[in-house]
Amino acid sequence: MSVVLTVKVFGFPIGTGDFFFSFFSTVAVRLEKEQWGSRFPVIMKELYRGSVPAEHLRQAEKELSQIRSELKRFPRSEVVWDYEDRSKQPPWGDNVSETIRDLSDYFVTSDGKNLLAVMRRAIGAGRALKAPVVVESL
Repeated sequence: MSVVLTVKVFGFPIGTGDFFFSFFSTVAVRLEKEQWGSRFPVIMKELYRGSVPAEHLRQAEKELSQIRSELKRFPRSEVVWDYEDRSKQPPWGDNVSETIRDLSDYFVTSDGKNLLAVMRRAIGAGRALKAPVVVESL
């Protein structure tokens, strides 16, 4: 199953559900001390549950910027694939491109783009169109 962020008629491809869950898992474990949504409630609760209303997108943008900044401090080996089962590993294991230096650039979408940049573009589109950002599974 593939995940896409949508804003009205615009789609921003993400990748598999497991991949997207890994992003949230990593943020919860590495940046929120395993307290899901304690520091980044819009991203970690609203977006994770499927939708961020237009009126919360400015806060989502701020949270995403902070997440990016803080993930830079962690080496790529600190990725968390599954919050609920820490024994799970990414399907590619440790075979990660040398261009990926830290967790801020670890997450790359199915079409080769940085996940955080794609999320930022979707949030920006939502703000410009005064429309929610919705997570859809295809």
